[in-house]
Amino acid sequence: MEGIPAEKKRGKLNIFIGYAPGVGKTYAMLSSGKEEQKDGIDVVAGFIESHDRPDTMALLEGLELLPPLTISGAGAANQEFDLDHALQRAPDLLLLDDLGHTNAAGCRHKKRYQDVEELLRAGIHVYTTINIQQIESLTDIVASITGISVHERIPDSVFDSADQVKLVDIEPDDLIDRLHKGKIYRSDEAERAQTQLFTREKLTALREIALRSTARQLNRIAIQISEQAQREEYDTKDHILVCLSPAVSNKKVIRTAARMAEAFHGRFTALFVETPETMALTPKDKEELRGNLRLAEQLGAQIATVYGEDIPGQIAEYVKTSGVSKIVLGRSENKKRGLAKSNVVDKLTVLVPNIETYIIPYSQPSSPRKFHLNAKPLYLSASDIARTTAIIAGCTIIGLCFQYFGLKEANIVTVYILGVLLNAMITKGRLYSVFSSVLSVLVFNFFFTEPYFSLRVYDSGYPVTFLVMLAASFLTSTLTMRVRDQARESAQKAYRTEVLLETSRKLQQAQDFPAIIDETAHQMVKLLNRTVIFYSVQQKGLSAPVIFPKRDSGSIPAVYTDENERAVADWVYKNNKRAGATTDTFFGAHCLYHAVRGGDTVFAVAAIVMDQEEPLDVFEKSLVIAMLGECGLALEKERLNRQQQEIIMQIRQEQLRANLLRAISHDLRTPLTSISGNAGILIGNSQVLSEEQKKGLYTDIYDDSMWLINLVENLLSISRIENGSINLNLQAELIEEVISEALQHVNRNSVKHKIQTNVEDDLLMARVDSRLIVQVLINLVDNAIKYTQEGSCITLSARRDGQMVLIEVSDDGPGISDEAKIRLFEMFYTGDNIRGDGRRGLGLGLALCKSIVNAHGGTIGVRDHFPKGTIFYFTLQAAEVSVYE
Repeated sequence: MEGIPAEKKRGKLNIFIGYAPGVGKTYAMLSSGKEEQKDGIDVVAGFIESHDRPDTMALLEGLELLPPLTISGAGAANQEFDLDHALQRAPDLLLLDDLGHTNAAGCRHKKRYQDVEELLRAGIHVYTTINIQQIESLTDIVASITGISVHERIPDSVFDSADQVKLVDIEPDDLIDRLHKGKIYRSDEAERAQTQLFTREKLTALREIALRSTARQLNRIAIQISEQAQREEYDTKDHILVCLSPAVSNKKVIRTAARMAEAFHGRFTALFVETPETMALTPKDKEELRGNLRLAEQLGAQIATVYGEDIPGQIAEYVKTSGVSKIVLGRSENKKRGLAKSNVVDKLTVLVPNIETYIIPYSQPSSPRKFHLNAKPLYLSASDIARTTAIIAGCTIIGLCFQYFGLKEANIVTVYILGVLLNAMITKGRLYSVFSSVLSVLVFNFFFTEPYFSLRVYDSGYPVTFLVMLAASFLTSTLTMRVRDQARESAQKAYRTEVLLETSRKLQQAQDFPAIIDETAHQMVKLLNRTVIFYSVQQKGLSAPVIFPKRDSGSIPAVYTDENERAVADWVYKNNKRAGATTDTFFGAHCLYHAVRGGDTVFAVAAIVMDQEEPLDVFEKSLVIAMLGECGLALEKERLNRQQQEIIMQIRQEQLRANLLRAISHDLRTPLTSISGNAGILIGNSQVLSEEQKKGLYTDIYDDSMWLINLVENLLSISRIENGSINLNLQAELIEEVISEALQHVNRNSVKHKIQTNVEDDLLMARVDSRLIVQVLINLVDNAIKYTQEGSCITLSARRDGQMVLIEVSDDGPGISDEAKIRLFEMFYTGDNIRGDGRRGLGLGLALCKSIVNAHGGTIGVRDHFPKGTIFYFTLQAAEVSVYE
């Protein structure tokens, strides 16, 4: 499977920014668009909010305006920017108002800036507008000035990535004058706007912020160039750390940290410390935490997750190991009460005293948390109630026994404390521990204090005993449950880490694309216990979905792989971005889609079924991203290995082609010249030549022709073997018959040598393709004939050697040097040996023999023949003789 690289072409983004509504952003954008149109640029207006202003509407004349997308819902019809129409129209430049606009439900993206990002990826240039209040990191500052909280915002990364920012400026007094003349709002709206925003003091402050932000963005390119030239100094840059929490006010802390990271040009990390209490968060807190996490990602933070009960300790460890230089924390206005422990801020300043810590006060005091035994809905379990009752009853029986034997009441108290400890270990939920502690005190009072079988007490010291017993029981149960929760969370963390490490190991062992996808999917199912769907990238797009169901799941609903879900997967593949459930793009989908990529190349799309499932927590999300990253690296490595193999094959083919051309240009010239020369002599001098001379010329022509024929046969066989197109027809054959067939086709000069055979068993058989093995024997015998003196003895022998048949071709010629034996079976190696007839070979015969024997599962070699000569030997798979009655 081949991944298709993401499109490199990208459009340019120009932002027209103002410090308040009515400064003329849309007018300036349309004017610039008209100027571009005069230069021959294809300009289209995507969605313009003219607010019925005559000057603005006049500029729309002569511009193509895309029809809006009408979305019906909640008894009203909303008109939105039609992204698909704009992508289909594909102009050079698109004018689009209000970059921070929130799209209506039913659009592909939740925010218009996400529409713009898709337009830019498609290569379309975009002009757009925003107000300074809409930049995410400035929201709190602007709200403190105006008292108005803006909900339609854009991430700082969008503003920072703009290719050009143009500030549309106007004096505050002139803007207020425009408001009074009705050029911004209608009369009723103008009066309200003047009270809330359009005062000289507020507008002046906003204008100052806009000027600073624009100047900062204009200097960014120069700063980036400077940093690019000094990469070695990156390690000395500031590293800003912000801590994530479910608090609503945590957003202000994140924005402040983002501004600091921008100001110091440093790294920005958002850290979340997962504790045992994280699983007990209310759904509202979990949703708030996910929102804070998304905000940190939008502002460019690198998300990190650690686990531990000691939050300050975990933060301090991360600070020490990650080179953090500044910490940004939030602090509410709630004061510590009584003997309460010092808060996170105080502890952290003690653990890392040398790190700059910035405390951001909450603008509003946090509402005190209500105490509850468990954040999850409380329900009673009959089995846990039975266990609690049985334990208290058992402790009571043991206490009565102690009382019977005269043991002191302190021993009985210890028994009940032990019972509370045991109850905390075997029951689920803090409710049963509290119930067990209170019940133990009441039962002790009822059975073991005077008056017996009554909750009244005579001794004035008993109330103290009861309080101590209750406190000891409650503390014991609390510590036991905490240890149990920690053990469970540690086991879960160890399991997740083990899955991640196992994924890395299995991906390294996977051999091909399907195996890598299969291993990754099974590991994701193992980690999340959710159904996972993979779409592999092929030449023409995505393949059919491959479903990996979760454990103990039934049939998978077709809705998870229908056309709508497939469209989301296609979008993720084409845009190299995540989408689907829990995101702002295709948020109505049933699955969460991630691109599996290596660099900018998308190899597959992974879908995690989220329908009726809890969203992934921070730690799970980090592990999933890590696993998909490992998968992408493995797929990239597999692709590079295949490309390397193809390159090696091409190099071998080029070498083969070059050697063939060299051999043809050099070694084939001699026999061809001899054939043409002898034929020319016969044609021109046939009347002069004697019959004996003619016979000699005929013989030379025949020998040269046969040499060329054998050479061509070897070349064809070598090419078939190299291309893998040779097919073996293995059958049980008698070795003696194979040898006899080969001797009938050896060089005619064999009559000048003594050739003999020696087969130990007439019924010796092997599983061979007889046609190919005959060719091996012919090449070996011809080789012996060519390179030994006339009258030499050449012997073909065969015998059984275990499960193999050993065949040898020996001679008593001059032998072969040890240096030549090492390379004898290499293609085109001739060792500078000259044949007896003075003609040099191409060095293909022995290489062909080796390829054929190896294809049969045998081995071939050469050794000395004592007292002189050479033995070529090879082995074949033996076959048994079939006996039929």
